[in-house]
Amino acid sequence: MAIRSRAAALALAAGTLIGAAGSAGTAQAAPPGAKDVTAVLFEWRFDSVAKECTARLGPAGYGYVQVSPPQEHIQGPQWWTSYQPVSYKIAGRLGDRTAFKNMVDTCHAAGVKVVADTVINHMAAGSGTGTGGSAYSKYDYPGTYSAADMDNCTAQISNYQDRFNVQECELVGLADLDTGEEYVRGRIATYMNDLLSLGVDGFRIDAAKHIAAADLANIKSRLSNPNAYWKQEAIYGAGEAVSPGEYLGTGDVQEFRYARDLKRVFQNENLAYLKNYGEGWGYMASGQSAVFVDNHDTERGGDTLNYKDGADYTLANVFMLAWPYGSPDINSGYEWTDKDAGPPNGGTVNACWQDGWKCQHAWPEIQSMVAFRNATRGQSVTDWWDDGADAIAFGRGGKGYVAINHESSALTRTYQTSLAAGTYCDVQSNKAVSVNSSGQFTATLGSNTALALYAGKSGC
Repeated sequence: MAIRSRAAALALAAGTLIGAAGSAGTAQAAPPGAKDVTAVLFEWRFDSVAKECTARLGPAGYGYVQVSPPQEHIQGPQWWTSYQPVSYKIAGRLGDRTAFKNMVDTCHAAGVKVVADTVINHMAAGSGTGTGGSAYSKYDYPGTYSAADMDNCTAQISNYQDRFNVQECELVGLADLDTGEEYVRGRIATYMNDLLSLGVDGFRIDAAKHIAAADLANIKSRLSNPNAYWKQEAIYGAGEAVSPGEYLGTGDVQEFRYARDLKRVFQNENLAYLKNYGEGWGYMASGQSAVFVDNHDTERGGDTLNYKDGADYTLANVFMLAWPYGSPDINSGYEWTDKDAGPPNGGTVNACWQDGWKCQHAWPEIQSMVAFRNATRGQSVTDWWDDGADAIAFGRGGKGYVAINHESSALTRTYQTSLAAGTYCDVQSNKAVSVNSSGQFTATLGSNTALALYAGKSGC
């Protein structure tokens, strides 16, 4: 990972979720199946997440919700304070243990599984009192770790071509845990088992690239449910010593190239190039790749699109949800000008699109594609068409069809699909579309708009 800024480095986000998990009596996260889209509710309080699971995520067909780190962390208004652990008590600014448990149970009741962002590479820098009242200083976290539990290298990571430097030294000055040590491995597993006992279905492993793959495999083997979903942040960097592919033996890995290339294609190249997007571009295997248009790091760092990019951003999310590669995350955060700024209202979301909350997961163009993805799962790409530039269309077998017009003017044409004859609802415009007995329909798409039809959605 190239460190672009202190803020970007401190969060270190990753991708999506499908997997198994839970403990006895809790919802079981299915293996890749009918619902593989994750809403990443970045810095939402747990009580707000619970309400959203019931009101929107479950009904819209989201399979998972990813919540920000629940562990006690340093105090401060910045969002990245959540990524500087002080202890493993569930006592962060987003809610206490009771609120966390209630959120998990409420989301399960709504048919939504829960992934916890899990910070296990490092502990906090500085000294003070954490959000749960625990005193700490760098290398000394009473009741959790002492200096003996840290790696010997206390210099900051400076050379990504050197494996030792990447995995044994300190990420932006944060105290680096010696994850090769027996006690540290056991202590991390104890924290993760505690989350499993509360019903968590899986984990996002923050800064996985800075932890040896063998160490992560050992920690995972200690879980009460070693089949719990496991999604790892390991950012691709050309020529770097640590490769994301090293982590595929443990679980899913976020494919950062997917998001970076989408920005370039949507802003500077032709959508026609996306015809073989995914493994055809040299990416990791689809079944173990987590994908996204942006996450909380990259939207601030500028290496991907973000909510400020208008139609480029919206249509890229539509494409991601329609295209059968990886498991998609929808980043849902808040407006920012200061890249360090923490969440509005301390993370309380009273309503979407108020108080600065962007709620990208609820944008109609994006939310409507979650059901499209669920309905077309397992279907290959068929009936590809493009104009050689920025208008594309493709089917998902006989289950669905999408057209995207990223040109500067409207486009009218007749599309050839594999859909059965009948009337379908275009979930992008909420208008009826008639497909004839030859699988054809004629439509006009305005500039920077899309169309999406799928079997089972006939009435608008």
